[in-house]
Amino acid sequence: MSESQLWDDVDDYFTTHLARDDDALEAALRDSDAAGLPRIHVSATQGKLLRLLAEIQGARYILEIGTLGGYSTIWLARALPGDGHLVSLEHSAKHAEVAVRNIARAGLDRQVEVRVGPALESLPKLADENPPPFDLVFIDADKVNNPHYLEWALRLTRTGSLIVLDNVVRGGRVADPAETADDVRGTRAAIEMIGGHPRLSGTAIQTVGSKGYDGFALARVRA
Repeated sequence: MSESQLWDDVDDYFTTHLARDDDALEAALRDSDAAGLPRIHVSATQGKLLRLLAEIQGARYILEIGTLGGYSTIWLARALPGDGHLVSLEHSAKHAEVAVRNIARAGLDRQVEVRVGPALESLPKLADENPPPFDLVFIDADKVNNPHYLEWALRLTRTGSLIVLDNVVRGGRVADPAETADDVRGTRAAIEMIGGHPRLSGTAIQTVGSKGYDGFALARVRA
C-alpha cells in the first residue's frame, strides 16, 4: 500500500466515525463537481474541525475569505447560534452562484451572506459598514494575498478572535528557500507576520490525508 493510499484510508475511517457528510454536504460537493468547480474544498474532517473551532469560540460572527462551492461555509455556519451571521467572500460569480444554492439547500441562507468580487475590494467595503467584530475568520483564497487578508482579518476582529489560514504547507514548498512561486511567498509572508505581530499568537500544523500533504495555521488575536 502506498503512503498516500494509507492517508486516504485513515481519513475515510475518521470521516465515517467522526465527520460523515449528510445529504446537504454531499449535494454541495456533487453540485460543485457538476458545475466544474475545482476540487480544492476542505475535507470532511477539516470541515468538522472548522465547526468545532467555531463552537469552541462561541462564534456569533464569522468571516470566510474564499467560498468556492460553499462546502466549508456550511460546516462553519452550522456552528452559529440562531442570531449568528456569516459573511463569505468569493471572487468568482460562477462559484458564488453554486455556493448560494448549496447554502440555501442546507437551510442556512438566512444566516449566510455571499459577496461576489475580489476580496481585497470587498473587505474595505465590509469594514466601512462597521460590522460587529468577527469571532472567527477562515482564510482560504488565493495564497499570494494571504498577508493582505491577514491584515484585514486583524482590522475586523477583536481580542480573543481566532484566525484560521488554510493550505500553509504547499506540499512542503513553504520551507524550501529555493521556492519563489507567488503562492509560497504569500504564505511565508503570512506565517512570518503571525510570528512577529504583537497582536497575534499562533502556530501551524502539518497534515496528511485525502487532501494530500498540507496544513493550516491558527492565530489568536490578543490585546
